[in-house]
Amino acid sequence: MAVSPLFGGVVPSQKQQTLASNYMQFTDSAASDFSSFAEQYLPEIYEQEVERYGNRTLSGFLRMVGAEMPMSSDQVIWSEQNRLHISYTDVVNDGVNTLTIPVSATVKNVISAGATIVAIDALGAELKCVVTASVPATGVLTVAPYAAATTASLAAAVKIFVYGSEYGKGSSTPNYSASNTDGYVSVEPQFTQFSNSPIIIRSKYTVSGSDTAQIGWVEVATEDGTGGYLWYLKAESETRLRFEDYLEMSVVEGEKASTTAAGSAGAAGYKGTEGLFAAVNARGNVEAGFNAGAGQLADFDSILKNLDTQGAIEENMLFLNRETSLSFDDMLAAISAGANGGTAYGLFENSEDMALNLGFSGFRRGSYDFYKTDWKYLNDASTRGGAIEAGAVAAPVAAIDGVLIPAGTSTVYDQQLGTNIRRPFLHVRYRASQADDRKMKSWLTGSVGGAMTSDLDAMEVNFLSERCLCVQGANNFVLFTKA
Repeated sequence: MAVSPLFGGVVPSQKQQTLASNYMQFTDSAASDFSSFAEQYLPEIYEQEVERYGNRTLSGFLRMVGAEMPMSSDQVIWSEQNRLHISYTDVVNDGVNTLTIPVSATVKNVISAGATIVAIDALGAELKCVVTASVPATGVLTVAPYAAATTASLAAAVKIFVYGSEYGKGSSTPNYSASNTDGYVSVEPQFTQFSNSPIIIRSKYTVSGSDTAQIGWVEVATEDGTGGYLWYLKAESETRLRFEDYLEMSVVEGEKASTTAAGSAGAAGYKGTEGLFAAVNARGNVEAGFNAGAGQLADFDSILKNLDTQGAIEENMLFLNRETSLSFDDMLAAISAGANGGTAYGLFENSEDMALNLGFSGFRRGSYDFYKTDWKYLNDASTRGGAIEAGAVAAPVAAIDGVLIPAGTSTVYDQQLGTNIRRPFLHVRYRASQADDRKMKSWLTGSVGGAMTSDLDAMEVNFLSERCLCVQGANNFVLFTKA
């Protein structure tokens, strides 16, 4: 509701206070002497952003199950806050490597050339591609699939989401301009819009000097625990958080360029990297259409029998989406009721009168121990949660339902050390030397914000990492897929 100034004009306050005397309507009224200022960012208090999606970051999975280690070689052998990540539904696929985002007044194309994306259709078919050209105004993306020559294997309507980026050695993050449609589009936070070899992952946030000089105040809260009255630093913080998620998503979703056919990522000079899903698909166990619901214990036992023929690792972790996690709960609840002659209550000293807990976090079957948890990455609607909707009221189809990962370490022969060493089954290797540590680099360029490196009237915050994922003993992993 608008508040009219008490004395017929705007009287500035010495403090950030919401008074009737210093309220200014953001309208372009000819009757207002201050209409020219109404289009600018003015120092006044806005409502605090609503964290409608909670903590929007997705990283943390690899920190739970793996480790990070440096390497020196090119190859390792052996307001109301919107969603943080970039995804689009109802994207038109022409079958020949052109994807068109339905841009509108509220939907903008912010995918840049060099971004790596996952495209999924309503039947669960998917392709991972690198964007070779992007036109923000029209939403047209030219893509190069990593494992195919064209996008013909996908339906005409797909969902896409960005999981990282790939750039060449010695490259710089390009700026977008009207004459360069292949440039990098800086993603600004919108308060109301809904919108194994290592690879080099890059990102950049840019803010002009004029915008830093005319700061609009907004009280913000960020996922790293900081908060206060910020403006452009809020956007930089979200860019950093998004990039930190990409560091993990890139090695989970990564795929090697397995073909050099015209139109593919390999033909365009991209090599890709083997991520977790690709490694388990190629060298591990894939359980398609698995349903662990009540009465489905026999299906789960068949997985255990297969693990017996592999490494038979005693302790394993299950990272599942919500549907599969509840299905496991149903299966275990049925076992408890039948085998033990009653219901397992679990909470509050196993008191029947106080609580009933049917959310099982750990169980033992045969000689195996399993620890089950929900994986936020598989549930988040901007990534693999709600992959694509076939119709207005159809349930979303997720191509991957979960993954079983063995706990502990494996013994491998290190060629550099010349001896056997123990490594976690899942760990990240990043490029590092005495001269340059490329685990997570961040630096400022331009002439704003303390940087004095060029005559560019802007502050550019650059992010870079070079890393890959090692999936050792992939025969002990199980990938649960929709079909």
